[in-house]
Amino acid sequence: MTEVIAVAVITVLAVISPGADFAMVVRNSYLYGRTTGLLGAVGVAAGVLVHVTYTMLGVGLLIASSTALFTAIKLVGAAYLVYIGVRTFRARADLAVDLESKPGLTRLGALRTGFLTNALNPKTTLFVVSTFTQVVGPDTHLWQQAGYGLFMSFAHLAWFGVAALFFSDSRLRTAMLRRQNTLNRAIGSVLVGLGVTLGFAR
Repeated sequence: MTEVIAVAVITVLAVISPGADFAMVVRNSYLYGRTTGLLGAVGVAAGVLVHVTYTMLGVGLLIASSTALFTAIKLVGAAYLVYIGVRTFRARADLAVDLESKPGLTRLGALRTGFLTNALNPKTTLFVVSTFTQVVGPDTHLWQQAGYGLFMSFAHLAWFGVAALFFSDSRLRTAMLRRQNTLNRAIGSVLVGLGVTLGFAR
């Protein structure tokens, strides 16, 4: 049960923390409309599954080959959570989103943009790897690991789908971006706490 809660909390915090995927969905929703924004969100969720797949394979091999190495990587993952927590807390500048007028995206183009944004996003890579190394152990079944991965992907789809719906309206976009610094401080504090707690957990 503790594993499930940890995955849920870390995933939610990571998903709602503004990054390249957030900027892309905001920009495309604002410029090209809700359909384009929603397709971008689907692409983002699909990109997460790329990281989940190779992470599941890698974590399984680590557990089988070297417990000490797995423990070391687990500590690195905890340190990463603390690191991104501190960086998120200290972030003060508003998220920059390019809203210059550009030609519209095709449906395939919107999907591809979302997919590549997260498939090539270092933040997503580190988030997935660090989360899995914190909660997956020798007794964690494969189906359970797959469930964690699907939850991560679904959480991205849900959050960015909502972002696409809201950010097609310029008034809502402005209101949310005004509260970005407060959101960053709250997310950063919780991530640091989680990183420290998981780092000392046995």
